[in-house]
Amino acid sequence: MRVGKVCGVIDFARNVRLWFAPAEVRDEGTTPDYRFSLANERTFLAWLRTALALIGGGFAVDQFLPDLRWGWRVGLALALLIAGALCALRSVNHWVRCERAMRRGEDLPVSRFPALLSAVVAVVAGAMVVVVLFGWAG
Repeated sequence: MRVGKVCGVIDFARNVRLWFAPAEVRDEGTTPDYRFSLANERTFLAWLRTALALIGGGFAVDQFLPDLRWGWRVGLALALLIAGALCALRSVNHWVRCERAMRRGEDLPVSRFPALLSAVVAVVAGAMVVVVLFGWAG
């Protein structure tokens, strides 16, 4: 494993610890303008709403499409449920990373997660279009 990857794993582990002890973030750097911290929190809450919507969509596919073939129904439901769970976990990690960066005066972290989440939602939506058009029942 390269040094950069080891540092990335260590940094991720530190971030996970901070999920459950957010007051420790204050030990780093200086306090940013409160407006930025509150904007970071609003972004976190928006990601949580997205996660809840994905989880709700997964349950809706499973419960309200009983005539859909089992494999399609379970596959689509699981894709949405997993995307929702990952979104919830990613939201808190992103909140910590942004808060730390602001306190340190660093650039905000970049992430591929929005593109990945968009791709998953697009694939599920495309599959749902196929199901609706062809009406694949079990």
